[in-house]
Amino acid sequence: MKASELAGILGGVLEGEDVEITACGGLEEARRGDLSFCKDPKHVKLVQTTQASAVLLPPDWDHGAPCAIIRVQDPNHACMTAAKLFAPPSPEREPGVHPTAVVDPSAKIGEGVHIGPFTVIEKGAVIGNGSVIEAQVFIGEGCVVGPDSHIYPQVTLREGTKLGRGVILHCGVRLGGDGYGYNTTFENGLPKIEKIPQLGIVELGDFVEIGSNTTIDRARIGRTYIGPHTKIDNLVQIGHNVKVAGYSGIIAQAGVAGSTQIGSGCLIWAQAGVSGHIKIADGVQVGPQAGVPQSLDGSVKYVIGAPAESMKEFGGRLLLPKLFAKLKAEVKELKARVAAK
Repeated sequence: MKASELAGILGGVLEGEDVEITACGGLEEARRGDLSFCKDPKHVKLVQTTQASAVLLPPDWDHGAPCAIIRVQDPNHACMTAAKLFAPPSPEREPGVHPTAVVDPSAKIGEGVHIGPFTVIEKGAVIGNGSVIEAQVFIGEGCVVGPDSHIYPQVTLREGTKLGRGVILHCGVRLGGDGYGYNTTFENGLPKIEKIPQLGIVELGDFVEIGSNTTIDRARIGRTYIGPHTKIDNLVQIGHNVKVAGYSGIIAQAGVAGSTQIGSGCLIWAQAGVSGHIKIADGVQVGPQAGVPQSLDGSVKYVIGAPAESMKEFGGRLLLPKLFAKLKAEVKELKARVAAK
């Protein structure tokens, strides 16, 4: 595809040679024929050394480039659109039930549904129109999968789990396992650990997407709820009765303990840990590896550290050792001056 044709599709303006574009690549690994992008001036050096044939840049970019430039309002979004043009087509899943799948006669299967090999769908389950259920998926009794959802291989939906419209579950997701609930009593002076029954469900809103090998526990009673358009990364653990209002993101290896409520538009960064029975206000971000022991009311929009604190407090605390060393050196110098008199 010529760069001029691509610029027209993306609503951009071409500057420079009308080169042939055949693929997309990052600035550092791009080769001749590749399209790359940049939106942040701090990456000027990467742009200036790229081997790409064309680069998507914002309208106000004034640092030049060693190749053709396509100016667009949002280079990141434009590159996403371009990548779809060059990517190989996704595998097509024709409607139908594979002969090795085990589907209970009482399950309700909508129109245009694909059910892959060795999948098990138990009694009373409902699969919405146009959904794709890949190989080796387990959908338990009474589960509901909303229309146009896509469940990838080896996903487990325990009994009663409910998915909204357009939900995407990547390989190895586990929804509806028992939460960590135990009660300690004493019998004849010895501790006895009793399991607390986990009787609730997991429910996902519309257009939720969950990454590979993430687990979400069923509620002790009621529901564990993930609101619409929430995006959850790989290897995340969410405890029982957690509520996420929606339009939020939770990134890899983060953990949210039971009964915590996360507001709308929040972002929990990688490896963060959020304690149980607390509330995080709308729009709050929890930084990577932060530990949150208490509720966040939204007065500070970004917290980091363990225990989590504002960036100002965190930065100030990091500076203390340097300030102390500087002060120590100044005192030593003053003492030397006094001794010399």
